[in-house]
Amino acid sequence: MPSPTTSRPDRRLDLQRRALAALAGLPASIFELGRSFAAAGHELALVGGPVRDAFLEEVSHDLDFATSARPEETERLLAAWGDSSWDIGKEYGTIGARKGDTVVEVTTYRTEAYEVGSRKPVVEYGDTLEGDLSRRDFTVNAMAVRLPELTFVDPHDGLGDLARHVLRTPVSATQSFDDDPLRIMRAARFTAQLGFDVDPEVMAAMSAMADRLEIVSAERVRAELERLMISRYPRRGLEIMVYTGVADVVLPELAELQQTVDEHKRHKDVYEHTLTVLDQAIALETGPDGPVPAPDLVLRLAAVMHDVGKPATRRFEPGGGVSFHHHELVGAKLTARRLKALRFDKQTIKDVSRLVELHLRFHGYGDGAWTDSAVRRYVTDAGPLLERLHRLTRADSTTRNQRKAMRLSAAYDDLEERIAQLREQEELKAIRPDLDGKQIMEALDVPAGPVVGQAYKFLLDLRMERGPVGEDAAREALLAWWAARK
Repeated sequence: MPSPTTSRPDRRLDLQRRALAALAGLPASIFELGRSFAAAGHELALVGGPVRDAFLEEVSHDLDFATSARPEETERLLAAWGDSSWDIGKEYGTIGARKGDTVVEVTTYRTEAYEVGSRKPVVEYGDTLEGDLSRRDFTVNAMAVRLPELTFVDPHDGLGDLARHVLRTPVSATQSFDDDPLRIMRAARFTAQLGFDVDPEVMAAMSAMADRLEIVSAERVRAELERLMISRYPRRGLEIMVYTGVADVVLPELAELQQTVDEHKRHKDVYEHTLTVLDQAIALETGPDGPVPAPDLVLRLAAVMHDVGKPATRRFEPGGGVSFHHHELVGAKLTARRLKALRFDKQTIKDVSRLVELHLRFHGYGDGAWTDSAVRRYVTDAGPLLERLHRLTRADSTTRNQRKAMRLSAAYDDLEERIAQLREQEELKAIRPDLDGKQIMEALDVPAGPVVGQAYKFLLDLRMERGPVGEDAAREALLAWWAARK
């Protein structure tokens, strides 16, 4: 983290120079938009993330503006300026528009708060830019640039906090989180996204008010968790969630891993192990043309959830040993339940749960050679998740014993090589019996029905055990199976 010297004046001047260069490169149409609002007697300012990112020399693809104009007037001005416009959130004062490749969202100055017991914020329009900025989540997001003159507005010293790498709220943290409890999750998300520290007052309010997240819709909480997980430093965001008690509300399975700390050191710290697995899984993600392009939400969620079944399955065995029998199966069920509660889509729930269920399948491979049948089943069971399973399994090795780590890595290298050889020989991705359903019905002289499904499964097992045997041998084995059944 940056030292205290990073907040000195020359640091601020350096940030200002960066921002000026970035903002001067805005599309000419943006300045044209600013002039059109000014000509109509309204203010227009670039706000929030785009301003913050300009200081950090990062490209922001979202151009968010605040204005003194009411939504109806904003809609009229954007329609005249752009090639197209839409009222994406008119009830919240937001109108969108596109001109060429430039997409903007313009929102009327506003305040926002939750009524007691409500899950949706109540929006009230404001009259000043400074008032609008005071209701934003953090000071680093409460900076603005007025257009078209590019006047910098920073009523809460967001630039100083940006230089210090700290998250602080424009008003008291308690008031800010009371106005919008989702900001509690945003604090964790911005920690993960920016790598910043959290101001002590903010951290204390997160702990004291974590339960307020229960009035926020699961969809909004999930969206923040997703953005946290695909950020640059997701471990930092998760650690602050656990430390403040936010994880007890949002992701209790992760927080409960701390319960497995064993003061007698009979097994590893599962919580710390999980965070290390996440770091290692991220390191194994690939570039955009690779099999698991970074950031991969499914792989990262699986890394976080892979051992959540351990607290419920821990047993201290006679002789001092510790077991977690079937924790992968218990963990898969817990994972599916949590992701469903957070309103993740069905495919993500299915994929992450399946990876949790399969993450132990490799263990034991190094102790004795798998048959080709076992390798085929491993590939078939993983299906389209195979490349992620490779990475999750490798990341799950956090032993400090270098000899053991090398042995596990070599064993998995061997497994991947065998998979590649079998894939080349047999097209593993398309494993299916040597006879299809129609051929099964003809061979057995039966109509479509349960018997055909049972016969198909028999032939698929045969294919797994023996590889491709050809139609004649498959038909002979099928008839023998059928005769034994009859």
